[in-house]
Amino acid sequence: MDDVLFVLEQLKEKADAAYLKGMARFGIDNSRALGVKLPEIRKLAKIIKKDHELALALWDTQIHEARMLASMIADPKQVTPELMDSWTCGFYSWDICDQVCGNLFDRTPFAIDKAVEYSSHEQEFVKRAGFVLMAEYAVHNKTAPDKIFTNLFPIMEREAWDNRNFVKKAINWALRQIGKRNNILKVKAINTAQNIYNQPSKSAKWIAKNALDELIRK
Repeated sequence: MDDVLFVLEQLKEKADAAYLKGMARFGIDNSRALGVKLPEIRKLAKIIKKDHELALALWDTQIHEARMLASMIADPKQVTPELMDSWTCGFYSWDICDQVCGNLFDRTPFAIDKAVEYSSHEQEFVKRAGFVLMAEYAVHNKTAPDKIFTNLFPIMEREAWDNRNFVKKAINWALRQIGKRNNILKVKAINTAQNIYNQPSKSAKWIAKNALDELIRK
């Protein structure tokens, strides 16, 4: 508990009232936030290094920046599927979702299985987590075989109807990042985007057009 209190004091010292107020302009729920900028949180994480028990305790505080810090110092080798479910169900803002998925969850052996599972969830940020995991796994796991990613394209097609802002943006992100891995996946991503574009929903057309603009250009 002393470690948690010390870390919270460090975060509070770095809090910026103007930044806290401005978070809302970026669609961030700041109701549990202190107003600490992400680079400052990362600096603190580098000092602390990996400390899984501290990460768990920081997550339990429910403070926005403490949870972001928790995702940076938690040990992916100690993350269980149950912990992933517990933390994911606690997502209430897109930045928490993205930081946890990109700093921690995508480095676990369960990343793809959970991405598939979450991709059909009713809760917006849990569903977003599914597609953010796909995107982050594509960026960080350089040796993953193409088959892992080709299996994800039908899921993107299936869910492209979802017009919720944070879901459709995550589907688009996953489609683009996987397509940028290599030429084989690029062709498959373009074909997937074209299939999505032919769907009748506005969200599908947005997802597809944005992805095609980038994938064809590159």
